Amino acid sequence: MAIMAIFFSLTTPVGIAIAIRISKIYREESSTSLIVEGVLNSCSAGILVYMALVDLLAAHFMNSRMQSNLRLQLGANVSLLLGAGCMSFLWLYGLN
Repeated sequence: MAIMAIFFSLTTPVGIAIAIRISKIYREESSTSLIVEGVLNSCSAGILVYMALVDLLAAHFMNSRMQSNLRLQLGANVSLLLGAGCMSFLWLYGLN
């Protein structure tokens, strides 16, 4: 735990310093910056989806109570898909 705290306390100022240096030469409209921004956004979205599905939901879906009740499984899966659909709708709404 102490190693993680030390790593965080060292990487945060270094990241801020890099961002300050880059901000002086950064051009929002350039194709390179748009590609980099898209790649970084997709990486962070992938990490978010992984954390949500594998680390958080897996424990709930593998619960013995959930495994033994088909109605509960169906409700949980439908709720998961509805939530993903609502988030997609919000993304589409944000494009306009």
